[in-house]
Amino acid sequence: MARMTAAQAAVEILKREGVDTVFGLPGAAINPFYAAMRTNGGLRHVLARHVEGASHMAEGYTRARAGNIGVCVGTSGPAGTDMITGLYSASADSIPILCITGQAPVAKLHKEDFQAVDIPSIARPLTKMAVTVLEPAQVPGAFQQAFHLMRSGRPGPVLIDLPIDVQMAEIDFDPDTYQPLPAFKPAATRAQIDRALDLLCAAERPLIISGGGVVNADAAALLVEFAELTGVPVVPTLMGWGTIPDDHPLTAGMVGLQTHQRFANQTFLASDFVLGIGNRWANRHTGGLDTYTRGRTFVHVDIEPTQIGRVFAPDYGIASDARAALELFVAAAKERAAAGTLPDRSQWAAECRERKTDPANVRKTHFDEVPVKPQRVYEEMNRVFGPETRYVTTIGLSQIQAAQMLHVYRPRHWINAGQAGPLGWTLPAALGVATAEPEAQVVALSGDYDFQFMLEELAVGAQFNIPYVHVLVNNAYLGLIRQAQRGFDMDYCVQLSFDNINAPEVGGYGVDHVKVVEGLGGKALRVFEPEGIAPALEEARKLAAEHRVPVVVEVILERVTNVSMGTELDNVNEFEPLAADLVADAPTALA
Repeated sequence: MARMTAAQAAVEILKREGVDTVFGLPGAAINPFYAAMRTNGGLRHVLARHVEGASHMAEGYTRARAGNIGVCVGTSGPAGTDMITGLYSASADSIPILCITGQAPVAKLHKEDFQAVDIPSIARPLTKMAVTVLEPAQVPGAFQQAFHLMRSGRPGPVLIDLPIDVQMAEIDFDPDTYQPLPAFKPAATRAQIDRALDLLCAAERPLIISGGGVVNADAAALLVEFAELTGVPVVPTLMGWGTIPDDHPLTAGMVGLQTHQRFANQTFLASDFVLGIGNRWANRHTGGLDTYTRGRTFVHVDIEPTQIGRVFAPDYGIASDARAALELFVAAAKERAAAGTLPDRSQWAAECRERKTDPANVRKTHFDEVPVKPQRVYEEMNRVFGPETRYVTTIGLSQIQAAQMLHVYRPRHWINAGQAGPLGWTLPAALGVATAEPEAQVVALSGDYDFQFMLEELAVGAQFNIPYVHVLVNNAYLGLIRQAQRGFDMDYCVQLSFDNINAPEVGGYGVDHVKVVEGLGGKALRVFEPEGIAPALEEARKLAAEHRVPVVVEVILERVTNVSMGTELDNVNEFEPLAADLVADAPTALA
């Protein structure tokens, strides 16, 4: 039997579980693991500037390609607590990432040693497993179980905490005979699928809701095939955007409070049956449940049994992986089509398409004003970036506006921190996506506040030649938070502007992002006028390809400095309902 340190065994297991890239920062308590990576070889290491940034890079890396599992590594104490936001984001969106932390020696764990914190207790509510491995011989089993859990059932993150003496201890381990544990995923039965199809066929105006579980299961092609067989229009959720192309005849648009289209809300209100696959019925999608559920029959298919009935009780629930269910849905639909028992949905689908082209439902995007209105930015992004573009973003008005106006055509081409929405997520997540897909066109989108949260990670892109384009829409205040404050009749502590005496060209917008980006090794362009947006985006794409670094395009947006709490904000009046509608009933949101 081969002898090696427990840290070396962990590295060998990572490679045999399909890991080839690790994001992290070395430190005293994790140095034995780094020594094993150096000695054993086979893993690329990307040096982050902040451990939270490393965790978001790992999530972006996972989400870029089916089968990926991102790994982030840090030392003891603050490194683990810095990962908590990343664990929350990954857990909330059902994304598997593995966080590895160093720890004080086992004998010191109860002595309040330097940077010795009980990180598993902190991380446990946000993970599928969080453990400090106390026995060196248990390290291989802990890593094997970690990958098994991350891939089984509803995906999610795991944290493994390794005391320094455990890492350094020698154990017997034969990597050549190591075998990953098979993942468990619940699968629908044919009887369940037939029951669900009976309900769908009995409806007159059915819809399919496609959630992030369809993306996780790599089942988008099956979803489209099923929709085409049955003729049923599809509403993707924010996490499921791209599972059916935006230009597909059966795409009905997104429903909800913020990231929606008006025509999609109208179509939903006209429906009488909803089949949800791999979705959570998130509140930004549903609005008030009374309006959302009234007059409709619901079937819910989800990989997590306890998710069914969590938000509201469906008429029929199926615990199943999305791919397993859709394989049976397609097979059953083909049989019914051959037998001539599938209803004709062509008239209903045509009505849904008509709503999409109704001028009353089409938002205006072409504004020539200076400073730039945000709508024009998304119009130009659609014009410049093609269907292969992978968009990365998190929370804020920029995300809401993008979801209303951008076009997405492929699964894993809209990568968004949906439920947690941590500010600062966009930049490191984009680096993770671009690391996983180095030849892809990766475009990140941020407001100025999101951008400033973790902008130091731009240096990672410069150091490791990770190119992508970052569109930065700058209005110099916290737009979404400012909207929410209207309910409190205030405009307080949300302004980011100041007169920068070192950069008078910024004109009271505060931080000179161009200088900051260039100081961190990237390239940057600034745009003041609408006609300059498209040329800047084209130039950014060329610069990223030529220099292999992040390239930022900052667009200076209009600002509203004097706000009457009883009036609309000029900057957002094309994007209703406002954030305040989150606490209102769905008739406001879905009208």
